[in-house]
Amino acid sequence: MAIDAELLLDRRSLRRKLSLWRAIGVGALIVAAGAVGWRAAGGGGFSAVTPQIARISIDGFIAGSEKTRELMKRVGESSAVSGVVVSINSPGGTTTGSEELFRNLRALAEKKPIVAFVDGTAASGAYITAIAADHIVARETSLVGSIGVLFQYPEVSGLLDKVGVKVDEVKSSPLKAEPSGFHPTPPEARAALQAIVGDTYGWFKDLVADRRKMNPDQIKTVADGRVFSGRQSVPLGLIDETGSERQAIAWLEREKGVAKNLPVRDWKPRSDSRFGLFSAAAAGAGLMGYDDLAARLRQAGDETASLTQGGLLAVWRP
Repeated sequence: MAIDAELLLDRRSLRRKLSLWRAIGVGALIVAAGAVGWRAAGGGGFSAVTPQIARISIDGFIAGSEKTRELMKRVGESSAVSGVVVSINSPGGTTTGSEELFRNLRALAEKKPIVAFVDGTAASGAYITAIAADHIVARETSLVGSIGVLFQYPEVSGLLDKVGVKVDEVKSSPLKAEPSGFHPTPPEARAALQAIVGDTYGWFKDLVADRRKMNPDQIKTVADGRVFSGRQSVPLGLIDETGSERQAIAWLEREKGVAKNLPVRDWKPRSDSRFGLFSAAAAGAGLMGYDDLAARLRQAGDETASLTQGGLLAVWRP
């Protein structure tokens, strides 16, 4: 009987331990879900009402994004945000995505003072992002510029001939569905494409000249598609000064009356409601604390989606 009593006590003790661990496990899941929700909301909470400088990071491939537009709106409407640092490290993206980002930043600039900080590369479409700010700071070794427009497409007719494949077509007019990768580009189609590229290139140059107050000779010097170092970019008028993010913040304090020593908070777009492969992987990486990996996975998803849309590119590809 004594043995049975001891066995019963051991079983009760084991049940209590199992119940405790179950409760801990459920609590951990609730906390994790809350953390994911907090991140998806852009990191709100107490920091959303604390006086601060908002940091908006533009990384990777630039494409049109409703999430980014909504982020700009939230930052602009926040009474806690005294100024904005746009931290840029991007080779550019689509011309339409870059134009949209530029216009969203200019709308934000009507509500908050904005400074751009080039933390690596601000080329092509990313330079369009930089000139949306009223002051640009870049590291001495950053890459800046690459003012130009690109239209690329594969031409695989030679390969098709080798494997014995022929693509036939019936179309309403000679320029319909041109260029095509299934045959060499006709001269008239190439001329039409060149006209589009030239027109968009002119828009790009005019935008730089207007925002950076450049005369025709100055814009001609910098608008041949090259990238320049941060050190080269100052005398060329592409940026205002070299330095770190601290210099960018100092400009906000000195020129825009932003209070000194405010904390700098990262503001991020809300997570996409679609839960695909990249977003799932990004959520998992973020939950484990790998924020950089999570950001790269989200960018990969955005770039993969944008590449299916086609169109002109304002991107630097070494």
